Amino acid sequence: QLSLLEDAGFGGVLLYTDPCDLPKTADLADKAFMVSLNSRGDPSTPGYASIDGSYRQNRLNLTTLLVQPISAVLARKLVSPPEDTAQKDRCTPLQLPATGKKTISLNIQSVTTYKTISNVIGYLKGAVFPDRYVIVGSHHSSLKGYGGQGWASSTAVITALLQALMAEVKRGWRPDRTVVFCSWGGTAFGNIGSYEWAEDLKNVLQRNVVAYVSLHNPVTGNSTLHPVASPSLQQLAAESQGFNCVEKTRCPGSNVSSVQIQGDSDYFINHLGVPATQFSYEDIKASENSSFLSEALFPVHATKTEELDPSFSLHETIAKLTGQVTLQIATDPVLPFNALDIALEVQNSLKGDEAGIPQLLAVASRLRDTAELFQSDEMRPANDPKERAPVRVRMLNDVLQGLEKSFLVHRAPPGLYRNILYRLDDRTSQFSVLLEALEHCKLHQSNETIQAALSEVLNSINSAQVYFKAGLDVFETTLAGKK
Repeated sequence: QLSLLEDAGFGGVLLYTDPCDLPKTADLADKAFMVSLNSRGDPSTPGYASIDGSYRQNRLNLTTLLVQPISAVLARKLVSPPEDTAQKDRCTPLQLPATGKKTISLNIQSVTTYKTISNVIGYLKGAVFPDRYVIVGSHHSSLKGYGGQGWASSTAVITALLQALMAEVKRGWRPDRTVVFCSWGGTAFGNIGSYEWAEDLKNVLQRNVVAYVSLHNPVTGNSTLHPVASPSLQQLAAESQGFNCVEKTRCPGSNVSSVQIQGDSDYFINHLGVPATQFSYEDIKASENSSFLSEALFPVHATKTEELDPSFSLHETIAKLTGQVTLQIATDPVLPFNALDIALEVQNSLKGDEAGIPQLLAVASRLRDTAELFQSDEMRPANDPKERAPVRVRMLNDVLQGLEKSFLVHRAPPGLYRNILYRLDDRTSQFSVLLEALEHCKLHQSNETIQAALSEVLNSINSAQVYFKAGLDVFETTLAGKK
């Protein structure tokens, strides 16, 4: 939103959170909040690691806008006309008064300063494929009074996972792949810790990371479990819910979606094309709307976590689900990724009668045919222990590891992921880049933006189809004994 307002020539912005988007269990309408204007990593070292010796670009201001977050109650006083007292507590949209005007003076006195951000990294080395990494990411915070519930929950779950795994390690157990445990610093200021660590190790991570399991704010409500996974991991996430459900009659359905995940998974999804998944408890109202509400950091009372989950049963469930998924990815001989689910997700995201969609559907159909062939001819035999030749397994895993990298577009519209397999929220099923381009076309009476977006999507689908086909060709060549 800020990027668009800046481009449109605005000078100042009062940010507020819509009361209709706030969780039902949270009384935050009259609360002020903090928001970071920085979206990714250290802004003084864009695209490269912020380490000793790096050149720091002089960026005193992250935006030309004067930005001030305000409470929803204050926003209503400034913008809305006098309202009926009977409607005072109702969720009604804000509106400008019919007559009159108000002048608001903004005097923002932010001071730019450098601070040291620290990550805590530990790893459990794999016994069979030590050069393949499963990353489990949580975060810690130094913001006094802000976000305490989120990072405390995140730290509690990853600590429980470590304790459980180390008990097995002491008995001699090791995973097949290396599990890297990360507690990121600077998340609230633009995912600084994860971005800088990943930028420093980019070449290694591009080759070696197979999945990212997120523990970003695992318990923000107590009414519904909200699993999110990239298409290749949706089946595993759904199965894990079933494995960890004791009362089968009350088990949640397979409601796994591919919406944009907030937090430190950003770099891994959007720059490395790594499959990612996350389990979290939310309030139903919050999960129906865009998850960008999590960008607003409200002061959290110290006992909020205990109020949400007094018995810590929700935290225990998240720990079990996260542990189940992590262990399967780290120990299954063949990576538990589903190529066909990617093809199905692509087909489901191509809806509408816009020019170019029929051509995209034709390419998507070829992608599905190739994915089905790949799934039946390569995945099933490799999952049979009798046919599980080590060379075949390694080749297959190398192909599976790169399934989603084809869907990274060069540049996405502000607010949208570069990885186009992720949607903005649960309410839409179409490609976000196409929806955004359509809105742009309506605004500017031009189809240039939609044509560019259609070309990006077409190239991604075609690249994925070629990638799957090349994977099949490699197996045919190898199995035929050819060089």
